[in-house]
Amino acid sequence: MGPLSQLPRHNPAVLLCLLLVSASDPTAQTDGGHSRSSCEGIATVAGTSLATELVAEGFTLPVHLAAPPHDVNRLFVVEQDGAIKIIKSGKTLPQPFLDIHDRVRSGGERGLLSIAFHPDYASNRRFFVYYTEATGDLVIAEFASSATDPDVADPGSERRLLLIPHRKYGNHNGGQLVFGPDRYLYIGTGDGGGGGDPDNNAQTKRSLLGKLLRIDVDGPKGGKPYGIPSSNPFVKDGNAAPEVWAYGLRNPWRFSFDRATSDLYIADVGQNAWEEVDVQPASSRGGKNYGWRYMEGAHCYNPPAGCPTRGLTLPVFEYPQPLGGSSITGGFVYRGCRMPDLHGTYFFSDYVKGFSGSFVLANGRATKIRDITHELAPPPPHRIKHLSSFGEDAQGELYLVEHKQGEIYRLVPRQ
Repeated sequence: MGPLSQLPRHNPAVLLCLLLVSASDPTAQTDGGHSRSSCEGIATVAGTSLATELVAEGFTLPVHLAAPPHDVNRLFVVEQDGAIKIIKSGKTLPQPFLDIHDRVRSGGERGLLSIAFHPDYASNRRFFVYYTEATGDLVIAEFASSATDPDVADPGSERRLLLIPHRKYGNHNGGQLVFGPDRYLYIGTGDGGGGGDPDNNAQTKRSLLGKLLRIDVDGPKGGKPYGIPSSNPFVKDGNAAPEVWAYGLRNPWRFSFDRATSDLYIADVGQNAWEEVDVQPASSRGGKNYGWRYMEGAHCYNPPAGCPTRGLTLPVFEYPQPLGGSSITGGFVYRGCRMPDLHGTYFFSDYVKGFSGSFVLANGRATKIRDITHELAPPPPHRIKHLSSFGEDAQGELYLVEHKQGEIYRLVPRQ
């Protein structure tokens, strides 16, 4: 047995044993939300056997990778200590796109943690970053790329949107920014750190910690540099922060939208027993409570037995920490061009344990679960052991960010 053990069938967060079965899903042969021309000329490969190929190396503790909408030539790599670098047409540019070392506190779980490009980035040059500053507080800030050189951003263009207090503990900073299909900016925050959420931030709706937040960066209002979407679930609740979209999260380090279905996959790092993936259907109106600290995965945590479960949304997938110290790194649902048989397959990894897996969501549960660790292993002397993030390019192909080795890999079909 691997790290993904079998759970009882009556458990709503059921996990199957790792079965070496095909992840092909003929019912999911969509174009991944792309126009047909975006995959034109790209050779496709049938089957599901995977491999990785090295794209670039020499990065310093990379933690995130993203691409602007419709930009098929560039990948942006976020380094934890405060720089963003560009891989352009397969080569890493010598000059950083952005360097804000002087305002980032890096180390442990802190640092410059992600980048998100405005849906209209090609015309307005606006992008957003998530970082921890010297005090430990969380900063969501907007920058602009140069009007004369698209490969360079202006560090002096910073405009802070949100400053979230986070000084008590150094861990559980969250770190993900994503624009949803609704064009709103989603922000994943950790519960503030410390073991077991001692301040109960995740279940306190007034707190911005332990949450998914949802803001409108195009409609500033009420003296703030952003607006609150009128469809946010708690806009009329005086006991909740209006930015809150979902709560009850411990540390949603990485989450992503399925670009074909708009379903939201949230990988939430566990305490000391269970790692989990939650899925919010595209039809959701928000307001979901994912259970922490009452529950860790589908199991009582505080209290350890008889915890309240009414109104909680349980994970679709979980795996145990048999030896402790695990940490899930969430990925993406594959919707790329090269491997159509894998459309609908969600990929994830474990930063501490070093294994990677995949599953297909069917009727609200994880199916076709696979351990793909050995498939993804590159030829020596390279190795993939500490994946800090997955990335997705403009065509939906997936990338792996190896944190300690400073390497970027592409997920490819095995030849």
